[in-house]
Amino acid sequence: MSNEANAAGFAYEPLVGRESTEVPGHFGDPLTVECSVTSRGGFNQHLTHPLFLCLHGWGSNEQEMADIMRLIAPYNDFVALRGPLTLAEASADSLDPGNYAWLHGSLPVGEDLDYDAYAAARAVDSWVAANIPTDRDIVPLGFSQGGLVAVHLLRINPERYRAVISLSGFNAPGQVPGTAPADGRLADLDIPVFYTYGKNDGVVPKYELFATAAWLEEHTWLKTKSYHGLDHNVSLEEFADLRQWLLDNDITSGVL
Repeated sequence: MSNEANAAGFAYEPLVGRESTEVPGHFGDPLTVECSVTSRGGFNQHLTHPLFLCLHGWGSNEQEMADIMRLIAPYNDFVALRGPLTLAEASADSLDPGNYAWLHGSLPVGEDLDYDAYAAARAVDSWVAANIPTDRDIVPLGFSQGGLVAVHLLRINPERYRAVISLSGFNAPGQVPGTAPADGRLADLDIPVFYTYGKNDGVVPKYELFATAAWLEEHTWLKTKSYHGLDHNVSLEEFADLRQWLLDNDITSGVL
């Protein structure tokens, strides 16, 4: 299988694992991002504030992330991407965009997760390289699986991303060689990361949430918090903390 490369010239070697029993295909199968929704019908090529790159969770879609984005920073440009793996087709009347995923399982672990995290992150990074000007700052913002992908973008091409937001996300273990090639240089870049989750999360195990926070503390400039009474979801309190973090890091357009 031949190497792929994004528009910035980074070579990507497909790394494929075993066959999945949950979503058709193999963990690590090369993916392509094809669908997106943007703010105000497009994004302004000339704005200087960062563009948000929104990544949904398992069984969701790009429109739900667009709705969340409008609550967080409505005056910033954003692009919400659709996961390339289809769980349920869009309805015939087009009112329901369908359900999609980034990974070949709801919560893969171990080597399976390494392969899938790498494949999903490189698909997003290639989309960015092909569609976003290289001088435009980008802030990936993801929920759950999307949070995993958002962080993993730093593990393959950290120089391209201004900051990262992971809401109720988790992290790949990095056991498979080549699936997180930038880990060795990431800590020196001190990239701001906002990572939060609910104390009552019943989807991502607590040890995974704690391990993700510990890994981010070691490799990034981390702001983290957990929320009482919150399950695998988002909250207005969380959004308020996120908006303050955006201001502190000069990421929003200046109007909240």
